[in-house]
Amino acid sequence: MVSSEGVEVMMVTLALQGHMNPMLKLAKVLVSKGVHVTLATNDVARKRMLDSKISTHFTSDNCPGRICLEFFSDGLSHEFDRDKDTGTFIASLKANGPKNLSNLITHLKANGNQFSCIISSPFITWVPGVATEHGIPCSVLWIQSSTVFSIYYHSIKSPNLFPSLENPNEIVQLPGMLEFTVGDLPTFMLPSSPPHFQLWVAEFISVLDKVKWVLGNSVHELEEEAVNSLSSVKPINPIGPLVSPILLGKEETVEGSVDMWRAQDSCIEWLNKQAPSSVIYISFGSIIMSTENQIHSIATALKNIKRPFLWVVKASEARKHEFPTGFLEEIEREERGLVVSWCPQEKVLMNRALACFVTHCGWNSALETVVAGVPVVAHPEWTDQPTNSKLLVDVFKIGVRMRNCGEEGVNAEEVKRCIMEVVNGPGAMEMKKRAMELKEAAKKALEDGGSSNQNIDKFITEISAKPYSNNV
Repeated sequence: MVSSEGVEVMMVTLALQGHMNPMLKLAKVLVSKGVHVTLATNDVARKRMLDSKISTHFTSDNCPGRICLEFFSDGLSHEFDRDKDTGTFIASLKANGPKNLSNLITHLKANGNQFSCIISSPFITWVPGVATEHGIPCSVLWIQSSTVFSIYYHSIKSPNLFPSLENPNEIVQLPGMLEFTVGDLPTFMLPSSPPHFQLWVAEFISVLDKVKWVLGNSVHELEEEAVNSLSSVKPINPIGPLVSPILLGKEETVEGSVDMWRAQDSCIEWLNKQAPSSVIYISFGSIIMSTENQIHSIATALKNIKRPFLWVVKASEARKHEFPTGFLEEIEREERGLVVSWCPQEKVLMNRALACFVTHCGWNSALETVVAGVPVVAHPEWTDQPTNSKLLVDVFKIGVRMRNCGEEGVNAEEVKRCIMEVVNGPGAMEMKKRAMELKEAAKKALEDGGSSNQNIDKFITEISAKPYSNNV
């Protein structure tokens, strides 16, 4: 183990499930290596965690390090719907966040904290500037794929590499990477994307000059071409997969979770009663709201497939979109399926009953399904999800992509076709075999001598060196 005595870092992220999870998991990795971690986020997280009866302070007697949670205001009330009105949220955060985070750092330093590095989520582009003001070197934890990082980087630094982004079938070829279509690109780049998302991409790439290290929640061996192609322009150091130790076959060494929604553990009891490789798991993450057509199409397909299923439908969706008449009563009567408002996804994915995962392809979910060795039905919606779908289906080769059928979106026949292709089609066995191979490669990366473990040790060694410098 590298020497990390006295090393302390601050991690800054947004109070969003997909942002907090990889940050906390990196925090746990650093703590296991003796680093002290302060995780700072906008203070709406405090209310969400208290509402869910989750501790806002983590310590561990089993590790030489510790994790502490701190909060700063984004300028909005706890009741403001940040998911619904992202434009106002981002503007308020940009206006109020720098001063409030800076005041927090000043307060913590006055109380004896000596930060060797600030690790920021990429979606808070003003954090490197705050780090510079305090003379603290800055790192970014890139929480999406290395491929998406490369696409964003080249879109700003070499826009001539991209064709018109109006035609979704237009071909895109970037240095050292596989061929994409415009429809495979992150939606933030497209003309149809809200301006504040396009501005965020430009701001993020421009602020990289103030960032000394880019850490990536990925595995070198999974995205070797993308990682290698960045080495001469802006290196990215994969340190993933940042998933819970239980998914890697290990025990948790640091207590604490920051789940913003209460998981329903009853689904694990139900899964344990199902036959191996029999259950279809459907979940579209914490942000995307399913449409009425999606709800009805999936329900109809599941009814016709007649296989056991576990379906996560957020409570807000269930109220807004009624299920087909008699659907819930029928599955309860037949004890063939389970609909829940949330679930402990990693425990679900590692359960022997799982046959496939119907997913929106958020990067956290993509990595979790790779580490679990579970094939996928990809149904991307926005942001990096189309690119992740391309990776899962065409690069990793562990699933199929569900296609929309006209303006109404996906239909029941397409849902059924994709699920059956993954669980019982002519290529199903090869997908499962490939999934198990990637599972072993991902786990090996975090072991002693593995590529991700080496990158983490190198990072700790470098932030331990003094004097510190923000020069990149």
